[in-house]
Amino acid sequence: MYVTFDDTLVTGNEMIDSQHKEWIDRINQLMKSCETDKEKQAAMKMLDYMADYADFHFAAEEKLQEEIGYPGIEEHKKKHEEFRRTVQELHEMLEEQEGPSDAFVKAVEENVMKWLTFHIQSFDRSVAEYKYMRDNAERL
Repeated sequence: MYVTFDDTLVTGNEMIDSQHKEWIDRINQLMKSCETDKEKQAAMKMLDYMADYADFHFAAEEKLQEEIGYPGIEEHKKKHEEFRRTVQELHEMLEEQEGPSDAFVKAVEENVMKWLTFHIQSFDRSVAEYKYMRDNAERL
């Protein structure tokens, strides 16, 4: 299973959307690594790579939210922290195994892919809409 960046994931904010595309690409690379390499080190490397990009993206999103005075920033930060804990749990799961098992792949699908698509469609889209409304108040 792979994630495709499509219209359902567009927020309308160019910075956020371009980062989401990159992040999705990294998640898909992790999944491909699990399918093809079946090696623990390759999967660990890709999981770390994806987690590093998530941290970069979260920092950019949170900075944007601070700049625009987004009222839901604290809840949004909590969701980001939940994701970081999930990645840590996946890391621990992978460390305990010889390689990326079917259970690991399923956990990535449930806790990374589904989390991300829901997060984009709800939380991130809300930020983009708030920014648009704030920047275009004269149109309302």
